[in-house]
Amino acid sequence: MMKQLCSVFARQMAVFCFLALLSGFSVSAEVIRVSSVADLEKAIQKASPGDVILLAKGVYTLETDLQISCQGKEGRPVSICAEKAGETEITGKGGFSLVKPAKYVLIKGFKFSHEASKARSGAGTSFCRWTENIFENSGAGEDLTLAGNDQEVDYNTFRNKNSMGRFIAVRGTGSQIAQRLYIHHNYFSDFLPQTGNGAEALQFGLSGFSLSSSNSTVEYNLFERCAGENELISVKASGVTLRYNTVRDCPAQFTLRHGNKCFVYANYFTNTPGLRIFGDDHLIYSNCFENCKPAITIGNGDGEVADGAKLTVHDRPDRIQIVFNTLVLNPENIVMTPRKEGMGATAVTVAYNVIVGGGAAASIKGPLLQSNWKGNILFNVKSEGDIPAGGYSKQDPHLPKAGPYQDVMLMAFHGKEFPDADSKAVIHILQKQDVGFFAKNH
Repeated sequence: MMKQLCSVFARQMAVFCFLALLSGFSVSAEVIRVSSVADLEKAIQKASPGDVILLAKGVYTLETDLQISCQGKEGRPVSICAEKAGETEITGKGGFSLVKPAKYVLIKGFKFSHEASKARSGAGTSFCRWTENIFENSGAGEDLTLAGNDQEVDYNTFRNKNSMGRFIAVRGTGSQIAQRLYIHHNYFSDFLPQTGNGAEALQFGLSGFSLSSSNSTVEYNLFERCAGENELISVKASGVTLRYNTVRDCPAQFTLRHGNKCFVYANYFTNTPGLRIFGDDHLIYSNCFENCKPAITIGNGDGEVADGAKLTVHDRPDRIQIVFNTLVLNPENIVMTPRKEGMGATAVTVAYNVIVGGGAAASIKGPLLQSNWKGNILFNVKSEGDIPAGGYSKQDPHLPKAGPYQDVMLMAFHGKEFPDADSKAVIHILQKQDVGFFAKNH
């Protein structure tokens, strides 16, 4: 009888192990509870795929960076977590530094109040995730730096910054920007004004990375009261999609500063200087701008990178498509500001946008050669401004009484003219409870 029971048990265990392998579950994975920096470091050094390391609540001071190089596997990350989200604080002169060859590592639930520029996913790391953390660092520098590929940053709160540096800085290796990043559902708030250049909420790249493609997505993030410098988001890379974000009450400007072929769509801007565009072949569509001054700035270039100008110039915008956007009650709508010996922009299409109320529909103070203005709808604006005759009609678009304002009918009728535009893109106005640490931890 005992032999039969043992045989049945053995068969059951064999089936369990087989199913576990199929499901990606590691039967050897452990939950490891630690309550000191020394024990945390030991647990990380010994970690295997699927292990969960829980650091007890409390305040922990790091004198140097805690370097993390362990490797999980797809579906079985090494998870380094606060035992209770938000109640485990990392402070001091060091932070969590993910270094090569770290892979499939999850950092979750911490409050980071250490010195700036200490939290990072370094070059050579991959498939790592920072989620449900609070970043409130001290001193000049970045709250989080991303240089590795395939990183995810989601549901974090970045807040209360009063120094030079950025909430998030994206870097890369050599001249290649980090690739396939997914930055979503984060809350960026309360970045006080600084006195110099280099205080964006999100800086995606540098001029030396600008001609490399990232193929990354930045979506469903909320920016409120961020005023570090004149640029709120500074994109200095190619092939970045920025969609479904909300920018509210930020005196700084969302800027495509260097790079080409970015998609900016279904974002909501209110009480902010809107969007400024440099570089080539960007598609800007289905965004809503409300009470912005200005709403959309077509850059007045001072160099042409394609002709050999330095990567640091304000690259003349070429072949930009600005379509299906809705502009409501903006003191300034579509503008180009003057620049001494400015090169302006070429081959820009401004089509099927709805402009309701506010100042002149367009104010262009620089060369705009080979531009194509068509199908724009104006209603109750101060004047058509510099939109050429034939580029608009005056009629009531019958927008809803409250935002988000989006004229889906124009996209339905004319979307085929712009096949790269997603006809199903819908604006979502985000609130604080939708994003960041507290969206997941009430």
